[in-house]
Amino acid sequence: MKVKVLIVDDEPLARERLRQLLAGDERAEIVGECADGKSALNAIRDQAPDVVFMDVQMPELDGFEVVSRIDPGKMPRIVFVTAHDKFALKAFEIHAIDYLLKPFDRERFQVALQRAIEAVSNNAGGDMAEKIAALLAEAQPAPHPDRIAVKSTGRIVFVRAEEIDWIEAADNYANLHVGVDSHLLRETMSSLEKRLSPAKFIRISRSTIVQIDRIKELQPLFHGDYAVILRDGTKLTLTRNYRDQLEHLLGKNG
Repeated sequence: MKVKVLIVDDEPLARERLRQLLAGDERAEIVGECADGKSALNAIRDQAPDVVFMDVQMPELDGFEVVSRIDPGKMPRIVFVTAHDKFALKAFEIHAIDYLLKPFDRERFQVALQRAIEAVSNNAGGDMAEKIAALLAEAQPAPHPDRIAVKSTGRIVFVRAEEIDWIEAADNYANLHVGVDSHLLRETMSSLEKRLSPAKFIRISRSTIVQIDRIKELQPLFHGDYAVILRDGTKLTLTRNYRDQLEHLLGKNG
């Protein structure tokens, strides 16, 4: 049988790599490629793939969030593509969920594809839904940590959440601004938004999270946007798509 495969990764080179590995394989037919979680959800609904190679770390909706929104009755076979640490890989192994650790070679890819094809042939969709539900329940990070560990040039720096002024998206990273210093953290903005306390941090655009206590002033701009001025003079923008956050800010300071 030939299985329908969907590729989901925000990195073009990563998608190209998967495409090349699938090329010429008579067992698989690529039915689509997605660069973000939202389009992946639409493609899974519209294309009904049998197998999805799903990147874990993506902007807005990460791989775990995408999978958590799929109807369990329509769950494809998921192979997570990840650069996660050993703890996360151990969780995948415990729950018998296949993964590819970047960078991976052709041999390891073929093993993952063969397992996925066998699972589809055995109609193990419900089993996959249960395994992923258990994984997601275990993989949820502790709520609102007091500090965040950042790997940097062979060392680990612990940044206290209360010291973070604001956070900006930087490709596949989040840039934590702490006074005159900044720290690059490989994590999506959506994931960080969930981890940080909503009583202390607020998202004001797709690419910006700010600590509420650092905000000094709000200035109306055009088309419903607002300038957000921090106490150190940093000027950010609250976009109109996040206008509900403005009401939250005004309520806290009213």
